[in-house]
Amino acid sequence: MRVLCVAEKPSMAKSLAQILSHGSYTNRPGRDKYCRNYDFAYKLPRHVFGSHAPSVGPSMISAEITFTSVRGHMMELDFPEEYRWGKCNPSALFQAPITTSISKEAEKLAQNLSAEVRGSDMLIIWTDCDREGENIGYEVAQHCLSKRRNLVVKRARFSAVIADQIHRACMNLVDLDLHAVHAVDARQQIDLRIGAAFTRLQTARLVPLLHVDRMVISYGPCQFPTLGFVVDHYRRVQAFVPEPFWFIDLRHKTDTHSSAVEFIWDRKHLFDEHIVKILHGRCKEAVEAQVTCVQCRPTSKRKPSPLTTVELQKNLSRLTGMAPKKILDLAEALYQRGLLSYPRTETDQYDNDFDFVGLLDKQRQDAQWGALVSELCASAAGATVAPGALKYERPRNGRKNDKAHPPIHPTAHANDLRADEKKVYDYVTRRFLASCATDALGEETKVCIEMGGETFHTSGLFVKDTAYMKLFTYEHWSNKSIPEYRERQRFRPSTLTVKQGCTSAPKLLTEADLVHLMDKHGIGTDATIAEHIKKVMDRQYVVTQKQGNTNYLLPSTLGMGLVEGYEGLDTSQQLCKPKLRHDTETQLGLISAAQRTKDDTITECMEEYKKIYDVVERDFDRIGRALKENEWSQEFEAHA
Repeated sequence: MRVLCVAEKPSMAKSLAQILSHGSYTNRPGRDKYCRNYDFAYKLPRHVFGSHAPSVGPSMISAEITFTSVRGHMMELDFPEEYRWGKCNPSALFQAPITTSISKEAEKLAQNLSAEVRGSDMLIIWTDCDREGENIGYEVAQHCLSKRRNLVVKRARFSAVIADQIHRACMNLVDLDLHAVHAVDARQQIDLRIGAAFTRLQTARLVPLLHVDRMVISYGPCQFPTLGFVVDHYRRVQAFVPEPFWFIDLRHKTDTHSSAVEFIWDRKHLFDEHIVKILHGRCKEAVEAQVTCVQCRPTSKRKPSPLTTVELQKNLSRLTGMAPKKILDLAEALYQRGLLSYPRTETDQYDNDFDFVGLLDKQRQDAQWGALVSELCASAAGATVAPGALKYERPRNGRKNDKAHPPIHPTAHANDLRADEKKVYDYVTRRFLASCATDALGEETKVCIEMGGETFHTSGLFVKDTAYMKLFTYEHWSNKSIPEYRERQRFRPSTLTVKQGCTSAPKLLTEADLVHLMDKHGIGTDATIAEHIKKVMDRQYVVTQKQGNTNYLLPSTLGMGLVEGYEGLDTSQQLCKPKLRHDTETQLGLISAAQRTKDDTITECMEEYKKIYDVVERDFDRIGRALKENEWSQEFEAHA
C-alpha cells in the first residue's frame, strides 16, 4: 500500500517524517525548491484503507509513505477578466462570479502533488488543525482526487509535534471537517467581494485628490474596525482636558518604622478645593485620629491561568515590546520544532486526562528552573513536602474550550534558542510550570481610622509563600510593613495637609491593548488578530510612536481622514465600528458548528454591505472633501 502525507509547511513535513520514520527516511527534491519528499515505511491500521485493503490479513499493514508539503493555500480566488480592475463598476463585484485556480506560487507544489499521488492508495492530510488548515487540506485533497479519483482521503489530528501524539494520530485518522472548510470558503468570498469593491472605489476617487501615482488605498472588513479602535482612542487622548483635584494627606510616623505610614482618604479626592479645606479644618480641630478597626485576614495572589493565543500575544508584547505578529510567528516556529504545542488556540482549560507530570519531568534538567520543577514532581508523586518547597496543584480551568487544541504549553525542553525565541519559549514554559504550582499566600492587615468625621485607611502585607512566583518571575508580590495598631488607639498625625493633584490623560494605545480590544469585540480570530494589526501599519493607516521601551499606536493623517470621512455618512459609520465584522465572525462560527449554511451567510452579508456601498458611492465626494479640507494628503505625498 502506498500513502501520500501532506503537511502545511516544509519544516513541518520534515519534523513529522523524522518522528514517524524514527529518523530513517530518504529524501529527494520535490518540484518546488522549498519542498522535499521524504520516503519511509510505516504500519497503519488495515481498516483505514477501506476497500483498498485486503479482505483478510493482519490488523496492521506496512505502507510505503511519502511525506511532502505545500506552503499554505494552493488556491486563489479572483474575478473573471471582465470584472478586473477598471473594467466594471466596483458595485458589480457583490454579485460577480468568482473563479478558483491554483496560484502562480503554488504551481510547482501542485505538480509535485500530481506526481506523488499517482499510484497512491491513500492521502493523509497533516495541515494545522484549525479552520484554515482544514481548508488548505481540502484544497490538497481536491487536487489529488482530480488526479486519482478512488483515493482514500483521511485527516490526522494533533496538537503538538511530539512522538506520542503523532503516532496516535496515525492510529486514529478521521475525515476532513467540511463545516470548517465551508466557513473558510465563506470568509474568503466575503472578504474578496467587500475588499475589492471598497478598495477600487476608494482608490479611484481618492488617489487623484492625494496627487500620488500607483497608490492603492485598500479597504478590509477587519482592517477598518482595527483602524477605528486606534482613531477612537487617539481622539479620547487628544480631547482630554486635565482637571485639578484636592485631597487630604494624612501620615503617621512612629519610632518603630523609618518611614511614615500613609493613610488613604476614603473619599480619594474631590474637585472642589473649598470643600476639601473645610473637611481638612474639621480634621485639624479633632487634633487626634482614632483607630476604628484592625482587620487581619489571609490573602492570596492567584497563579496564572492556562495560556491562550490572545493572552500570549497581549502579555508578551507588554513585557518585551515585540509585535504580536512576531510573537505568534516565533511560537509557530517553536511548535514546528516540537518545542511548543499548537500556538493558535482559544482554550484555557485542560482535559481531565492531560499528563502534566510527564511534561514537568521534561523540564527537570533545566539549569534555571529544574530544581524547582523537581520539587513539583516530588509533590505530585505524594512525597512529603519540605517547608518552603513548591507544591504541585493541577492548573485552574478557565471558561473557554474550542474543542480543538489544549492551552499553549511546552512539549520538550529547549537549549540554544535565539534571543527572541527564548523570550517566547521561556514565557510559555514558566507560565505552564507556574500554573502547576499553588497560589501565593500572604496575610493582609487593614487599619481604618477616623478623624474629624473623615475616614482613612491603610494596609500592610506579610508574604508567607511566594509559591508559583518562584517560577513565574514576571510577577512580584512584596511585603509592606506597617506599625502595630490597636482598635480605639488614638494618635496625632505627623502630617495633615491639603494636597493638589491633577487628572492624567489616558496613554496612547499599545499593540497589546489593541489585541485586547479586537478579541473583546470579535474582530478577527485568535490566529488572525496580529495579521490585521500588521496590515493597518503596512498600509500606513496607523503609525507607531516610541516612548521609552513602549511602542504606541496613533492614526496617520490618512487613517484619521478615512475614518472621519466615513463617519460623515450615516450608513457608512458602521464600516469603522466592530459590530459588522463581529456579526460576520459569529455567522462563520455557526457555519463551522453546522448550524448555518455557507450560501445563506454569503448572501445575507453581501446584501448588508451592498446597501452600505450604495450610500458610500453616492456621497463619496463628502469623504474626498473631508480629506482635502483638512489637508490629510500632505503626509502621504511624501510616502508615495
